[in-house]
Amino acid sequence: MTISRRDVIKAGMAAGTTLSFPSILRAQTSSADARTVRMVKEDLRIFDPVVSTANITQEHGLAIYDTLFALDSNLIPQSQMVGKWGVSDDKKTYTFELRDGLGWHDGNPVTAADCVASIRRWGQVDAGGQLILGRAKDISKKDDRTFTIALKEPLGLLLDILASASGQFLFIMREQDANRPATEQVTANIGSGPFKFNEALARPGSSVTYDRNEKYVPRKEAPGAYAGGKTVKVDRVIWNNIADQQTALAALQAGEVDFFGPPPDLFPIVESDPTLDLQVLNESGNVAFLRMNCLQKPFDNVKARQAMLHLIDQEAMLRAMYGDPKYFRSVTSMFGNETPVSNKENTDWFREGGNPEKAKQLLKEGGYAGEKVVILQPTDWREVSNACQLLLATLRNIGVNAELAPSDWGGLVTRRSNKGPVESGGWSILISDWPEFAMGDPISNVLLSANGDKAWYGWPKNDEYEALRARWADVATLDERKALAREMQRSWWDFTGFVLLGQSVRPIAHRKTLTGLLDTPGGYLPMWNMAKAS
Repeated sequence: MTISRRDVIKAGMAAGTTLSFPSILRAQTSSADARTVRMVKEDLRIFDPVVSTANITQEHGLAIYDTLFALDSNLIPQSQMVGKWGVSDDKKTYTFELRDGLGWHDGNPVTAADCVASIRRWGQVDAGGQLILGRAKDISKKDDRTFTIALKEPLGLLLDILASASGQFLFIMREQDANRPATEQVTANIGSGPFKFNEALARPGSSVTYDRNEKYVPRKEAPGAYAGGKTVKVDRVIWNNIADQQTALAALQAGEVDFFGPPPDLFPIVESDPTLDLQVLNESGNVAFLRMNCLQKPFDNVKARQAMLHLIDQEAMLRAMYGDPKYFRSVTSMFGNETPVSNKENTDWFREGGNPEKAKQLLKEGGYAGEKVVILQPTDWREVSNACQLLLATLRNIGVNAELAPSDWGGLVTRRSNKGPVESGGWSILISDWPEFAMGDPISNVLLSANGDKAWYGWPKNDEYEALRARWADVATLDERKALAREMQRSWWDFTGFVLLGQSVRPIAHRKTLTGLLDTPGGYLPMWNMAKAS
């Protein structure tokens, strides 16, 4: 089955909606350039991967920046920008030497000073980076290509943290950019990675363009996940922001774009089209969750947060979000379903269908007095938008004064940083998801921190839990970690740092002429290695 432009326009008219096909697509595809890949992506509004954990921002970082280490397909850290490294006999001092051929897009060489500044900036916001900075006695350069990290005590997870994809990648920036405060965005998109950002072709709200970095020197190892040789096999990649999902699918079928992440209700159309493939690039999938603003009423009260834990019907949420049960399953562990430390500690709150009466009781105990509850609704992320609408109805059914705050994802990403009350542009609830594999990593995954202002959006704070989390880096065996994970989970569900909605796997759609897409933990999409047949 093929959706024609006429079919989509008719459907839009029947629904009272005017659909438009971006003229930029018609202009771009007229050249039939086989070495240009066009992808439907959300609007890229925040370019700095230190300032935002949004997937689109981290993927922008993967394109233009490089990393010291990277995870391979077995989740093992591998050298990337680092050529050689060593550790002292007392395990307290690590020495790193950069490999040959590293250069910035502006023509200058990458130096150790760039690396030191980047680690210090990233370490202010990333959970694992915060641990490194807390244990570091000194981080400094020895010469232009060599730097050291001297620790007050051994940290066996150091390389794992430097390579982590569980929170924010440690992208190396120019020293002048990395010297900016971690709360202020860098103003230049200049990295040393395999792609260059094309400022001249940037169309805010419409499209961004990346060109192959002809001077990039990839490693010689085969690519695997985020590690190995980052060999770019196309000349240009364009990210088009097409908010309407059916319009985007029609463009994919017409060959005007090559890649699109469709919502589940469009999967059957993709599967029936012989020119398209539906492919899972992230086998472990993502865990969807509901995050509450712990700084403002009503969720500054733990009883109100616990009420949400009892209210949610995961089955209903998952069906609203993903439709077909073959793509989802329930989850009760804060560590996900499949990580080595997943457990059932303190999960008595889980009940099929939820428990709205218990939720009403807890809200009353928490002193809920009709305060407005604002749910951030991303209208261009259909699964989450559907979940927000179901949540709205569920909250209203138990007497909560709830309303939606609709915007595109870019607008949500901007608003979620507001810590103020809803009357001042703040928020109460947001729904998002996180890579399932990262749920087993409470050191680098900032979502699993509860250190107030340093935590992820929602800013939960619990000192008992944080004391347990601090022990994680020094636990030697898996059995010890499992025991610690049970203690952490008992504490987490008591203060309710988030509410789980379920686990899902989401395929992407691409034209069969697009090959070489890498399977990656977390689902962040690297653009190296992919090729396009004419």
